[in-house]
Amino acid sequence: MNGEGDGVSETRRISAHAVCTAIRDDIVSGAFPPGSRLIEELLARRYGVSRVPVREALRTLASEGFVTTRRHAGACVAEPTEQEAADLLDVRALLEPLGAARAAQRRTEAHLKVLRGLVRLGRERARAGQVGELCPLGDWFDETLAQASGSPSLAALLTQVRRKIAWVYVPEPPARPVETWETHAALVDAVVRRDAERARSLAVERAGRPPGAFRLRRPVTAPEVPRAADRKRAVNTASARI
Repeated sequence: MNGEGDGVSETRRISAHAVCTAIRDDIVSGAFPPGSRLIEELLARRYGVSRVPVREALRTLASEGFVTTRRHAGACVAEPTEQEAADLLDVRALLEPLGAARAAQRRTEAHLKVLRGLVRLGRERARAGQVGELCPLGDWFDETLAQASGSPSLAALLTQVRRKIAWVYVPEPPARPVETWETHAALVDAVVRRDAERARSLAVERAGRPPGAFRLRRPVTAPEVPRAADRKRAVNTASARI
């Protein structure tokens, strides 16, 4: 009995995870634009599951900041403000140097093999002018470097931040791809030599692209300013409670 119940629970958990990934991918790709409603019944039909894993997935996505709950509307795709979009770049600039330093201390030979292979491919594509292939290679490089940190929590945070950056910003190849991949190569060299400070310094350089290097994917929401009448009602309500 217990074994059978555990199997059902595991199936349900995997299903919710798969649905969460599918919804998140559709949000990031723009299939579900910011502000659009996410109706459980329609989502269940779209992904061929029951409403239970959909409900669990929406809760997870709400905790990640991709989904919000509105009164009388239910779950909706979040609408990040311009300030929130800028904050994502600042958070990335703080986390990536830490991840690079940890990678220099904790990397394995398997991580080094992948990182070296990615640098080789990146250099080849950059020198050949195949810039369209550099963004996926860069994402793979970042993901491998985060995994090499040996910290699942840090890797998960970096993954979440990068997903949200991909959601609000247009992925663009670097302006100087050859130089960019030379920096990648230097970073890998520091990781190989277990030089944590050098790895941290190079990661700061990589993450310090000027704000103009990132172009917002779509118009963002301006911070909401309460109307005078709303502020007055809020004050009156507070007074009534006192």
